[in-house]
Amino acid sequence: MSVHSIPTLTLNNGVAMPALGFGVFQTPPTETVSAVQTALEVGYRHIDTAAAYGNEREVGRALSRSGVPRDEVFVETKVWISDYGYDATLHAFEKSAAKLALDTIDLLILHQPLPTRFDLTIAAYRALEALLADGKVRAIGVSNFMQEHLADLLEATAVVPAVNQIEVHPYFRQPDVLAADALHGIVSQAWSPIGGITFYGESGRTSTLQDPTIGEIAARHGKSPAQVMLRWHLQQGRSAIPKSVTPSRIGENFAVTDFDLTDAELAAIDALDTDHRGGPEPASMTLEAWGRPIPEA
Repeated sequence: MSVHSIPTLTLNNGVAMPALGFGVFQTPPTETVSAVQTALEVGYRHIDTAAAYGNEREVGRALSRSGVPRDEVFVETKVWISDYGYDATLHAFEKSAAKLALDTIDLLILHQPLPTRFDLTIAAYRALEALLADGKVRAIGVSNFMQEHLADLLEATAVVPAVNQIEVHPYFRQPDVLAADALHGIVSQAWSPIGGITFYGESGRTSTLQDPTIGEIAARHGKSPAQVMLRWHLQQGRSAIPKSVTPSRIGENFAVTDFDLTDAELAAIDALDTDHRGGPEPASMTLEAWGRPIPEA
């Protein structure tokens, strides 16, 4: 057994990002302040939110109340598809920054590729490039971009994304996307890193938390299945963004620095991949089906 600190990943523009972040997807605004404050008290120094989550304002309140110096917390948020387009995305930054009560956002990413209007996606990313050049954001990136979306984006823009946040967990590894990210020096960041998408809603699948292989590995190390999955991400060089509103689980998900998985254990978890996506297909993302206005600050 060895003890580690939370790894820091160096993005392709030299910015350092804590590999383990705290997510607030589906966290009601009424619970967001306390959840983020708990996370910061536990030791998280990377908070992930999004305009579409409807809780950026509460994340900002938690940051301001925490007493943690601004330069010690890495804040990440996302632009929703309704705000794609050059001018609209510049305004989306202003809305998010105001809600977060921040002058600078550490990482600003596009939430979906919007393949049916990729012209708007390109214009939105060019706005991110301008914000980066102006020092209003420290790094830029994308989310849910598949290999073909990355290829089209790279051909049309100048700045390689620093991060691609995608669904990754033991039942859906997306190895081809992970390989494409690695080829271009893009950090892969896992949403649903402990397979939450497999045990919420009508997935019709066994929960990763109940998987016998993961359970056996967890018992061997005296850890929970969730801790094993998060360790799996970190040891393979990914960023992971677990979420919870339960203080004990927030703490548990952070306590992943005092054990190592063996190569055989990592491979056993890799082998659980079912190639079955839990979240929406990126190709299905359209303004008609998914567009909704993001409120002003």
